Amino acid sequence: MMKELIGQCQSCGQNVYCEDGFFDGVQKNGKLLCNECVNEKESN
Repeated sequence: MMKELIGQCQSCGQNVYCEDGFFDGVQKNGKLLCNECVNEKESN
């Protein structure tokens, strides 16, 4: 399993990785966000 650090979530500071070619987060409006923060914002 290949895991590459992309950066930190600009909301919570958690590390965001690219795992086996799949981006484990979202880039919205130029901001890098982890999936947990994206899911939390969508549910509000």
